[in-house]
Amino acid sequence: MIDTGTRLLLALALAAVGVAVFACDSPGGGNGILRPAARATPPEAAARELGEGLHDDAALGRLDPALLEAVMAAAEDARTTGVDLHVTSGWRSRAHQELLLEEAVDRYGSLEEARRWVASPDFSAHVTGDAVDIGPTDGAVWMADHGSAYGLCQAFANEIWHYELLTTPGGRCPEMLPDSRSRER
Repeated sequence: MIDTGTRLLLALALAAVGVAVFACDSPGGGNGILRPAARATPPEAAARELGEGLHDDAALGRLDPALLEAVMAAAEDARTTGVDLHVTSGWRSRAHQELLLEEAVDRYGSLEEARRWVASPDFSAHVTGDAVDIGPTDGAVWMADHGSAYGLCQAFANEIWHYELLTTPGGRCPEMLPDSRSRER
């Protein structure tokens, strides 16, 4: 675990090369925010830097490199239009995904209802590094309107924040699944 002082020093160092990182909590199990301040560091290098101990579970460093690059480009373009867009949750370990599912069962009262919002580790695109949750709400709405230009698509109709690379940049997004249970059937 990195202490607050070390985290601040690392954030300042990353900000100097164009990437700022902050801690956060989110309904989707957020564990870091990526806000590219400039394209001074290539996405691959930013992912490596972000994955070297800054996050306990390497939430950004273990994302698919193409996904990370697409999200960084979208965030930069959103920022030029005055919209704040950042990653609230990225890669998750199987254990973390299982914990989120258990918490959802407690919250919603049954496994079936919980699976509408949280996929099991066997079916979660977060566990494979193929999904990100986007926030805040304005950023997620911007992504819904512009994400396909980067190949990013909202995967589930009930989760405006959940995006995956589901098309080629500029392509058409597939029809959204109703919720995360749809992948498990």
